[in-house]
Amino acid sequence: MNSRGIVGVIAMPSEVGPLFAGLESDKVYTVGELTLQIKRLLEGRFTELMVQGEISGWRPASSGHVYFNLKDAEAILPCVLWRSAALKIKFDVNDGLEVILKGDLSLYPPQGRYQLVVKDVQPQGQGALELAFRQLKEKLEKRGWFDPALKKPLPRFPARVALVTSPTGAAIRDMLRIIPRRWPAVEIWVCPVKVQGEGASDEISRMIASLNAMADRPDVMIVGRGGGSLEDLWSFNEEAVVRAIHESAIPIISAVGHEIDVTLADLAADRRAATPSEAAEIVVPDRVEFEAFLHHQSRRLGQMLRQKVGHLRERHEALVRRRCWARPLEMLNLWRQRLDEQRDRLGRSMKSRWQEWQAHLQKAVMQLEGLSPLKTLERGYSLTFDEKTHALLHDAAQTHVDATIKIQLHRGSLLARVIDIEWP
Repeated sequence: MNSRGIVGVIAMPSEVGPLFAGLESDKVYTVGELTLQIKRLLEGRFTELMVQGEISGWRPASSGHVYFNLKDAEAILPCVLWRSAALKIKFDVNDGLEVILKGDLSLYPPQGRYQLVVKDVQPQGQGALELAFRQLKEKLEKRGWFDPALKKPLPRFPARVALVTSPTGAAIRDMLRIIPRRWPAVEIWVCPVKVQGEGASDEISRMIASLNAMADRPDVMIVGRGGGSLEDLWSFNEEAVVRAIHESAIPIISAVGHEIDVTLADLAADRRAATPSEAAEIVVPDRVEFEAFLHHQSRRLGQMLRQKVGHLRERHEALVRRRCWARPLEMLNLWRQRLDEQRDRLGRSMKSRWQEWQAHLQKAVMQLEGLSPLKTLERGYSLTFDEKTHALLHDAAQTHVDATIKIQLHRGSLLARVIDIEWP
């Protein structure tokens, strides 16, 4: 196989003959007639070709068809990929990707250009599914769908477990056998879906969404199937299924294939089980182990209670032996005696302080009396007020002739009229 250009032709007639055999040399053809003859020759002889090269000018149209070129260092081959074939491609095709194309050579009359009508696209050097897996994994990792921080914890004692898998096959039989044996109290919901082939990813994703939308929904679900090839397990690598698992509020255990099989559903799930049987062991506790645990805890609790009772009994006996319990009134009488002593001491102290306060008060009264204006009035002085404003008069200018004034004496007061004002 050559590394460039057309590398193989399959199912061509063994005797091709001259390329343009059948054309009349002396006939004048129209452009359309000649083009049609060439088209028939090409499409009748160059079928089921396999060509390798590099994708260039990849242009998806709104119709779903894709137009592009396949090139190498020596030539460029125009190609068209009809919508029906484009939908079957699992991986992302970009410019620069080395591929092997399978298709038929055709001619496009309006432009007089030959082209390869592609039926299948395979990446050079690796399988299509391997490339699609790697591309989608990188894309979803960037979105954070596989972040361990988003993993939800599994319920320890689930009441309801939903099994999203095929209703036939070894996987469902194993889980229906193991789960009730380990934990008979659990309620198992079998949610049948296709797990392989066309439409399987849609059924799986819809079932996960439906379980999440239920008011009385299960506590946990197992999503998976038995082993198989990468193609058999591909439904669990579809973006729709991975999205449904990522967005599920119900914790999900992914159990796809065997231990060596890892799907994108495994990476997005809250817990990955190597097999459906392991998922059945993870989803519920083991009744035998749990009963043994309860028995152990019961014995341990009984031992702890006996130790606690023994300790309390020792404390009780120590308290009973104390003097206060043997002669309970002795401590009370002691405190009564101390109270009487404190009362007497306080009484004596308050009496001495009362005498000091009384002497201090008498001295203060005497000082106030000495400063009182009434003492001054006893010596013949008086206070004069304006009868209307009651203001104390200090200056003759504060009144006027015929004004009424009040004169406060030591005993009693006088109302007088100003007859004259004398100035010094």
